[in-house]
Amino acid sequence: MTQVAPQLLVLALLAITFLQSGYDKIKDWKGNVEWLTGHFANTILAKQVPFALMTILILEIVAGVLCVSGIIQLIAEPAVTGGLGFYGAIVSCITLLMLLFGQRLAKDYDGARTIVIYFIPAVMAVFWLN
Repeated sequence: MTQVAPQLLVLALLAITFLQSGYDKIKDWKGNVEWLTGHFANTILAKQVPFALMTILILEIVAGVLCVSGIIQLIAEPAVTGGLGFYGAIVSCITLLMLLFGQRLAKDYDGARTIVIYFIPAVMAVFWLN
């Protein structure tokens, strides 16, 4: 079990991050759309906020579920490399890149920097689970 501890921990980080974020989007959809509409008002995403938010929501839920499934798979079969956790890490990276793109479009450089902080462990998970 100790040989997969780093993978389990980073998958837990990603699962918590994306499942909580997805839950927040579902719980306060209207508030998120309103805030993001203002945030992206001067970008090419200005009229696409609900669609973009739904896309991110779906990716976050898929990433979170795959990461949780990967945790279960690693606990059950520690010798397995790749597997569901790997795909969870890949979807996490794609989601974070989309979020980074949006923050850069909105010229929210502090927000973009925060996303990079999450991107580093996501890439580490891809590397460890490959």
